[in-house]
Amino acid sequence: MKSTRHYLLLLLTALTLSSSLTSCATVFGGRVTESQKRRPMPGEPQRRVRAGALVADILLFPLISIPVDFATGAIYKPKPAVAQQAPAPQPVATTTHRRN
Repeated sequence: MKSTRHYLLLLLTALTLSSSLTSCATVFGGRVTESQKRRPMPGEPQRRVRAGALVADILLFPLISIPVDFATGAIYKPKPAVAQQAPAPQPVATTTHRRN
């Protein structure tokens, strides 16, 4: 009887680990940014979903991986990095002096 409980515990552990590692966006999506983790505030644009990762989740592991990807936020596209631009140089005013 003890060996059955032992095998059941091992099976549940293996299922738990495999379910956390089968999410396509979590495994292949890279680092999850802060914009992917937090919900948009009222008035902010909605987060966009990675279509390829969603389709892969549906085809490969539909019951396990979709909730994991949405819970971690990895299914959402990260916001593009905004490059800081240097301010445009001010044009130098030139005056022409006439000599009489």
